[in-house]
Amino acid sequence: MKFLAHELRLLLLALQFLTRVPVRGRLAAWVGWQPEWLNQSARYLPLVGAFVGAVGAVVLMTAAQWWPMPVAVGLSIAATLWLTGAFHEDGLADTLDGLGGSADRERALAIMKDSRIGSYGTLALIVVLGLKATALASLPLGWAAATLLVAHTLSRAVAVTLIRVLPYAGDVEHAKAKPLATRVSAASWCVACAWPLALVALLIGARRGDVAYALPGAAAWLVALAAAVTAGAFCARWFHRRLGGVTGDTLGAAQQLSELAVYLAVLAMLGQ
Repeated sequence: MKFLAHELRLLLLALQFLTRVPVRGRLAAWVGWQPEWLNQSARYLPLVGAFVGAVGAVVLMTAAQWWPMPVAVGLSIAATLWLTGAFHEDGLADTLDGLGGSADRERALAIMKDSRIGSYGTLALIVVLGLKATALASLPLGWAAATLLVAHTLSRAVAVTLIRVLPYAGDVEHAKAKPLATRVSAASWCVACAWPLALVALLIGARRGDVAYALPGAAAWLVALAAAVTAGAFCARWFHRRLGGVTGDTLGAAQQLSELAVYLAVLAMLGQ
């Protein structure tokens, strides 16, 4: 029971960290806080991503009953932005502002700490959000809803992987989430990677039933997994070369780019 209670605490910490969902009152008192718990909670970040994706999918499928697909997709993305407080999108903008030019490491880190958004960050948000919306709107409704679930889950696993394989490049003492500046354990990383794999297996199994026409097949999910891994590898190489590691902002950028990679991969497989 103590083990299950501790894991539930970690899940609730991950939920608080990635979303606006409030954990207050007696529940907050029961959860408590230990600095090392936030690092351990990384194993549940993809599961929280699945929750975010599920909210987006529900909004998408509901809105599609009244409005055209592009409008439904826009409302779905807006819902996920509100739910997460644009947490990862902010990281994407800061990362591109810092690394978009030819600034050296120290200058790039200083730019990324600046709360103001520059031209590189603005363009990155326009391009990435625009491509995500266009890709989702180009998919059949069932495909789009399922892909939202997988993309949000898998992209958080990519971020956890970068925490595992790369050192922290920023100022550890002043990091907003200092415990996450420490590399996650191999056990936590394995659990984090298991969530998207389990979800994909569940969706492949569901396709064998009455909803076969509405969901992508195994080939599409394999290509999506490969696309997310490729995006993560690209980010890892980029961040290591420019910064020597990762920061909170670059983790947000990796999540956004790998999420987009999943959408594009599934869309590419639509006609196959």
